[in-house]
Amino acid sequence: MTTVSDTIAERLQQQAGSLTRAERQLGDLILENYPASGLGSITTVAQNAGVSTPTVARMVQKLGYKGFPDFQTALYRELEARISNPIAKHDNWAEKAPGGHILNRFADAAINNIRNSLAQVETDVFDSSCAMLTEKDRAIYVVGGRITRTLADYFYLHMQVMRSGITHIPTISNAWPHYLLDVKAGDVFVIFDVRRYESSTLKLAEMAAERGAEIILFTDQWCSPVQRFANQCFSSRIGVPSAWDSTVAILLLLETMLADIQERLWPDARPRMEALEDMFDRTGFFRKFT
Repeated sequence: MTTVSDTIAERLQQQAGSLTRAERQLGDLILENYPASGLGSITTVAQNAGVSTPTVARMVQKLGYKGFPDFQTALYRELEARISNPIAKHDNWAEKAPGGHILNRFADAAINNIRNSLAQVETDVFDSSCAMLTEKDRAIYVVGGRITRTLADYFYLHMQVMRSGITHIPTISNAWPHYLLDVKAGDVFVIFDVRRYESSTLKLAEMAAERGAEIILFTDQWCSPVQRFANQCFSSRIGVPSAWDSTVAILLLLETMLADIQERLWPDARPRMEALEDMFDRTGFFRKFT
């Protein structure tokens, strides 16, 4: 069941089982360069997808829109949301701010983000991603951006404890090409990219894919352009009453994935963790209260 807050990409995913072959072909075209692919006239969109204009009209109605103009209005709103800067986001929330303390309003938004994000996760995709990250013959490369590098740091730190072959790549454009030299087919890139999507991250993903790497993408509900190179994509809601986006939903998904990976790797992870704890004890890294 779709809601008014669902993005078009989410609606396409939810309605996939009810679409005809031609409608699925049209949906693939729209998602290929989302949302720009759907911004032409109905005739242009139909021609680009190789389908008829009635097919376009039927599909947008299946997605819950009154007609193609209504569908395009939604696309334009998504495009505006994807490129909005912190000042614009603050002003948008300020205009719509309900009464009540910020603690309650922010918490409500974050909880709704979590609920809506988890509803979009396919368990088989989650399981296959975790399994991929435990395979010892695959090197793992972790990539974050200006804001999402904190998520990348968090994921890298925990993964490094559990298994070898983990590399954290800085997205500074004059540094990351060096890391691509050792990438081989089947290696995995875990990439974090939310609006405003970073050009260097997109280029890195493109070049990693060219070398045969597989990409697991953590992004927002509008989906980073990296999606077209991704093998697995996890889209989370990030909007809150703030000039900055919230990564709470992404972090919850990430911590759940780390817990699953830990269980899968436990026979190997436990000795690594014990060795690390011994190093901490010998160096006095943490205070002991005895």
